[in-house]
Amino acid sequence: MSTRKPNGEASIYLGRDGWWHGRVTVGVKADGSPDRRHRMAKTEIAVRQKVKDLEKLRDQKRMPRAGRIPTVAQWMGTYLTTIANLKLKPRSLDDYWSKTRNDIIPGIGRHRLDKLQPEHLERMYTAMLAEGHAPSHVLKVHRIISRALKIAHRRRMISENVATLVDPPTVDETEANPFTKEEVTAFLQAAAKRPTFMRWVVGVSQGFRQGEALGLRWRYVDLEQELFHPRWQLQRLTWRHGCQDPHACGARLHRFEPCPPRCATHKGYKRGCPKPCAKTCTRHASTCPQRKDGGLVFTRPKTKKSQEPVPILPPLIPWLHEHKAQQEEARVAAGAAWHESGALFTRPDGRPLDPRQDWEEFKELLAEAGISDRRLYDGSRHTTGTILNELGVDMPTIMEILRHTQISQTRRYVKGRSTLSKDAMRRMGEALRGSVAEAATETRTETTDRRSARARRRRRVQ
Repeated sequence: MSTRKPNGEASIYLGRDGWWHGRVTVGVKADGSPDRRHRMAKTEIAVRQKVKDLEKLRDQKRMPRAGRIPTVAQWMGTYLTTIANLKLKPRSLDDYWSKTRNDIIPGIGRHRLDKLQPEHLERMYTAMLAEGHAPSHVLKVHRIISRALKIAHRRRMISENVATLVDPPTVDETEANPFTKEEVTAFLQAAAKRPTFMRWVVGVSQGFRQGEALGLRWRYVDLEQELFHPRWQLQRLTWRHGCQDPHACGARLHRFEPCPPRCATHKGYKRGCPKPCAKTCTRHASTCPQRKDGGLVFTRPKTKKSQEPVPILPPLIPWLHEHKAQQEEARVAAGAAWHESGALFTRPDGRPLDPRQDWEEFKELLAEAGISDRRLYDGSRHTTGTILNELGVDMPTIMEILRHTQISQTRRYVKGRSTLSKDAMRRMGEALRGSVAEAATETRTETTDRRSARARRRRRVQ
C-alpha cells in the first residue's frame, strides 16, 4: 500500500540537523509552480502548531504572498509612489509624504510589515502626543497607516491590518467662530482701504473656500445670469524632480547633521530648524533645472458638487463690472510686464494672488478691524452659512449654496447665536403666556390646604 500523502497535505519530519521541519502547500506561485511554505522548530509539537497556523491561513484565504516582506518604510514608499498617487489630489499626496517622512518612518519604519504589532502603533501615537502634536495630527497619521496596511492586506502581503486593532486619539471638533453682522461690517470697512477689496467682499459673502475664491477666472463668471462657476481652485503645489537622479540633483543642499542649538541660518523660520536629510534624500526639487508640477497651479476641486454654480449677490454685479474695467486699465498700463492669467483677483502684474500672502492679509485685516483672531474658514464659509441661517434660510438651501454633499456637513458649518436662542425663547414665552398663567391659578387653588393646616385640624378633632 502506498504511503504517499495526498496532494495539499502537509508533511512533517525530523531532519538530519536535529530540527523538526514542516512543509505546507498553500497555493501556486506566479509562474504556476506549487507554493510550498517551510516551518521549523526544535520539537514536533511546536512545528505541528506552526503547520496548523499555516493551514488555517490557507483555508481562510489570508495567506501572505510569497517573497520577502518589506519593512514599513519600504512599503510606504511603494504605496505613495505607485498606488496613492493614482487616486489622491496633489496637495493630499504631499501631506501623506510629509507625515510619512516626519512621523511614520522615524516611529515604525524599521518594522517588517508582518511583524508590526498594535503596541508599536500605540507607543508611536503616545510619543507623538508627548512631543506636542495635536490629536487631529495623530489621527491623520493613523488613517494614512491604516490605508497603506489595508492595501498590503488586500494584496496578501500580511494576514491582518493591525491598525484596525488600535483606537486612535479622540479629536474634539473645532468649534466654528463666524463673524457677526457687526464684525462683517468692520472687516469690510478695513478691506475697503486695500486694492484687494473685491476679493474679501466675494470671500465673505459667497462662502467660497480660499482656493476657490483665488481660482475664480472671468471665463467662469456669468454676469448676465448672475452666476459664479467655481470649476477650478488655485493651490500651491510642491515641486517635483524632472531629472533622473534626484539625490544627486540636490547634493549641494543635503544636510545630514542637525543644526546647532543657536542656529543663525534658520532663525527666521516660523517652524524652527528643518530636520536633517535622510541618507537617500530625494528632496530639494525646487532647485532642479527640470522641475515640474509645482508652484501656483489651477486644479479641480475635490468633488463634483463643489463645481456647481453659485448665485451672485445682486449688489455685487455693478461692483464686478467696475472691478473688471479697473483690471483692464491696469493691464493696458502694465503693457509687456502683464502676466495674463484670466484670474478675477490678481496682483499688480496680472499674476493670481498668492494664498500665503492672502492668509497674511486676512490676519492683518482682523487686527485692523479689532476682531479676535480666527481661521480664514470662519471668516468665509462659516460666516456665510451662519448669516443665511439667521435670515431664516432652510438647511437644504444653505447646503446648495455651500455645495456640500451631505446636510450633516452643513450643520457643522452653521453656528447658533445666543441672541437667536433668547429671541426664540421670548417668542415661545409669549405664545405660552396665557396657558402658564391659567395653570398657575389652578395650582394656587389646589394647594391652599397646606400640611400645617391639616395637622392643626387633626389636633382639634383629637
